[in-house]
Amino acid sequence: MADNVASLFRGTAAHSPSMAALARESDGVGPIDFCIPCNPYFPTPGMFDELAGRLREIITYYPSSADTITAELCALLQLPPSCVAMGNGSTELITWIDHLLVRESLAIPVPTFGRWTDQPMETGKRVDMFPLMESNGFALDPAQYIEFIRARGTRVAVICNPNNPDGGFLSRRAVVNFMDQLQDLDLIVIDESFLEFADAENDPSVVEEAVLRPNVIVLRSLGKNFGLHGIRFGYLVANPALAGKIRSMLPKWNLNSFAETVVFMLKEHGAEYMESLHLVRRDRLDMARQLSALPGLTVYPSQGNFLFVRLPVGAEGTVVRDRLLSEHRILVRECGNKIGSSSRFLRLVVRPETDVRRLVSGMEQVLYGSRRGAAVPELSTGTSYSSGTAAVDRLISETNGVGMPLAAQAAAMPSLPPAQTWPGPAPAQAPTGMPGLVPAPAPAAAMMPPQQQPAARMPAARMPAPAPPQQQPMPAVAQMPNVAQMPNVAQMPGVAQMQPAPQMQPAAQMMPQAPQMSAVAQMAQMAQAAQAQAQRQQAPIPGVAQVPSPAAQAQARSMQPPPQAPAMPAMAPAPAAGLGQTGMPGLRNRGLTAAQVRGRTEPEPAPAPQPTGWPAAGAMYNQVG
Repeated sequence: MADNVASLFRGTAAHSPSMAALARESDGVGPIDFCIPCNPYFPTPGMFDELAGRLREIITYYPSSADTITAELCALLQLPPSCVAMGNGSTELITWIDHLLVRESLAIPVPTFGRWTDQPMETGKRVDMFPLMESNGFALDPAQYIEFIRARGTRVAVICNPNNPDGGFLSRRAVVNFMDQLQDLDLIVIDESFLEFADAENDPSVVEEAVLRPNVIVLRSLGKNFGLHGIRFGYLVANPALAGKIRSMLPKWNLNSFAETVVFMLKEHGAEYMESLHLVRRDRLDMARQLSALPGLTVYPSQGNFLFVRLPVGAEGTVVRDRLLSEHRILVRECGNKIGSSSRFLRLVVRPETDVRRLVSGMEQVLYGSRRGAAVPELSTGTSYSSGTAAVDRLISETNGVGMPLAAQAAAMPSLPPAQTWPGPAPAQAPTGMPGLVPAPAPAAAMMPPQQQPAARMPAARMPAPAPPQQQPMPAVAQMPNVAQMPNVAQMPGVAQMQPAPQMQPAAQMMPQAPQMSAVAQMAQMAQAAQAQAQRQQAPIPGVAQVPSPAAQAQARSMQPPPQAPAMPAMAPAPAAGLGQTGMPGLRNRGLTAAQVRGRTEPEPAPAPQPTGWPAAGAMYNQVG
């Protein structure tokens, strides 16, 4: 297959070769499919056995009329047949929507499903493409989209919810408000082809709104949800006039016998179908967690049965795609031919854990390998990535997005808020300073000599002379000058944000460090207890931060364990149920949380009761956990 991989992709008008073409090039066995967004858990093995047993009958005889099959589906989904039109796949319905209802222009956010951009352009319509910004995680802002539509004077507006390929999601309330704001348009289409995989909201579909509005069509898929792309069936919901106009143009036998057989089987398998959706949602979280652990790989929140990922800087999507297929027999969707995307992005379909482990292993070898021939070059070498964002990407890779080198981040790990680390008095208010540093409590900071205070924060008239180049390690606490020998510390506004010097081990041990070092909290508590005792022995001096007496300092020093060489903080363990692995040791996790991957910003809802039968189209989400 290795010699024919590139030609297979060049020789197809679709985004990828068909599975049949791939199987023909590999002795009849196709690759693991992370490209076609099918439900891997439905139909059940028993349903496939039933279909296989009836194969001769299915392929020998004509199917029933589309009206008969539509009536059965509507009885299942509790929808009025007059409001439904079934097509030979959603693309057939998109084609007829364009021919019959789009007169001059159509607006669509990009990147998105290609037929929404290609179909109107093929018939000479103006397509107004609203760009989804990578800097905003490809999230759609409905208010900005409405402004764009008004400015362009577009007559038809489309929203894919969730969007393909990024899985972006809008709540039902946001979609209804969008329809309210644009009720004067010729047509609004809400493409809900992947909505049954979403779990960010209990009732996200707007099919009930569509039947009541004169200019709204909701498009739904059956092949994606049921894992049967080859059958080619889907449906739309609209008011009777719109649905009837589409239905009148469709061929009498546009649905095949396989579609009819499956539709009539569904009423006996509602529980299995609902369970399949639950398993896909579970796998989406696990798959996102595993992918987010790959260094440099960005995983975007998704409510579909796929994940949109950005490859590390320097990686070319077509090269990664071809090598995964030829070397690991894994098929992925490279998104370079999607308007609004580039070849740095892949869409990866959610699959069971066993397949995901193989995908992650293959991507590790292709992206990093032994460095020689890896798709991601070393950071110290140049790359062939020619985008204007290459320099920014490299900076992010080298600094983890914080703006300072990784080594400096590890040495200046931010600690937990003082209220969680110090049981004593609250610290002084944090002044602004270098990012990534947390101010130390005022009493502990005041124990440091004035020479080590941040010079940029001191008044110029009171700034001490600079330290000599050969700076010696900080003397022991007992050798520090007394208060009378120190300048007025209270006049130093930067005293609370003093930075620890690398060679000053005793003082660094008395300041809060990264929470990964287990003995720090105990040492801090002992130091603070010693300081409290010293304060009882010596009255405070007005206007000067209190410093323990030499006797108290000696006592505090005796209570501390022997100084140890500073060490890099250990890697925090990965959370059990969420996301957040960065793949970079010693850094605080910056990956996606489980709630973000689910597209959710509010707390997880309580589990819903198990379904007892096939769900209605407008109420199925209330029965999904």
